Amino acid sequence: MNVHDSEQLTELLKGPGYERTDSAKEADLIIVNTCSIRDKAEQKVYSQLGRYRHLKKARPGLQLGVCGCVAQQQGAQLLEKIPCLDLVFGTHNIHRLPEFIARVEKTGRPVVETGFHETVPSIGILAPPENGAVSAFVTIMQGCDNYCAFCVVPYLRGREESRKFHDILAEVRALAALGVREVTLLGQNVNSYGKGPGNGHSFAELLRAVGEVEGIERIRFTTSHPKDLTDDIIACFRDVQALCENIHLPVQSGSDDVLARMNRRYTSADYLERVRKLREACPEIAISSDIIVGFPGETRQDYQKTLDLMEKVRFDNLFSFQYSERKGTAAVGLDGKVDPEEKRQRLIDLQALQDRHTREKNDNQVGRTVKVLVEGTSRNTPRDVTGRTRSNKIVNFTGAKTLIGKTVRVRIVEAFLHSLRGEMLE
Repeated sequence: MNVHDSEQLTELLKGPGYERTDSAKEADLIIVNTCSIRDKAEQKVYSQLGRYRHLKKARPGLQLGVCGCVAQQQGAQLLEKIPCLDLVFGTHNIHRLPEFIARVEKTGRPVVETGFHETVPSIGILAPPENGAVSAFVTIMQGCDNYCAFCVVPYLRGREESRKFHDILAEVRALAALGVREVTLLGQNVNSYGKGPGNGHSFAELLRAVGEVEGIERIRFTTSHPKDLTDDIIACFRDVQALCENIHLPVQSGSDDVLARMNRRYTSADYLERVRKLREACPEIAISSDIIVGFPGETRQDYQKTLDLMEKVRFDNLFSFQYSERKGTAAVGLDGKVDPEEKRQRLIDLQALQDRHTREKNDNQVGRTVKVLVEGTSRNTPRDVTGRTRSNKIVNFTGAKTLIGKTVRVRIVEAFLHSLRGEMLE
């Protein structure tokens, strides 16, 4: 989602005449788009700004700004920590970036804007991908009403707002006309799309409508909340041909006690039932997830229940983290803080288990023929191209650049932990 926010910022800056550069030393304007979902991500922001501060000192005319969740959370306090900043603007003010730049140029004073708006104007900024890109992001909603105990998103992104149904379809059609073949529908909780007043369309209806757009071969979406994964959404994996056999469905824990303290509003049995229904509707579906270890009050027995759930589901991929306390969230006041070394060891053991599951899943791909949408040249060698299967597995194989943007049949010949090796069949 932050990637797409950055694409929208780039599109906005074309109006004032800015062009992208790969070198910070050449830039007249640097905007750091931030995330604060975990403490580590926030600390990276300060490290990066420390490096840019030296550029600002050498070139006083350089404008340096911060946007996104850290900007929303810290506001004017960022100027106290980093006085050389020119711009600090939050998640509801992306659309005003050109205005802010002009104000700084006119007054020479920094701009700080972190207020929320009744609606989020930037939600509909069309940001066409780079020429030749075959995949694109489309924001369908922003914000979250769930208030999970560990999460700052509702406080930094605001309440849920669903974008208009026909505006989304118009953007998807525009992207298809530009040659985009795959769209990823974005939102903090995409499967709650349409629940607000005045929309009149459900997420399942949106998926079916996007699936009918000519030129769109593949649809993905992220991120989902298990409590909102309804039967009609699950049925789309059976009925909508363009919907890829892949879902990211964060579980966070396998312990019902921990899930209750997290305010997730489902049980491990609820989650497993949704997994069962997904695999019944789409036997080839690849499921990835998020897990937090060391949440306040998590006992060894709770942790073991998470491992047990992993053994039952056998995720294709997993994003796992130690619990990171975030100011303002309900979890800050919970008792039973887990020792940092214990959290670290639990994470190591959990990731080792997931590596085994991922490797098993990838090994099972060897010998199979899959369809790969070619996205570009491989990072490893210019002789190879790279793309993804419908189940979101990365495949590298020898091929010409002219294959970029095409879907080709590839036989998998070798499996690794994070990718597959293939041979093109046609």
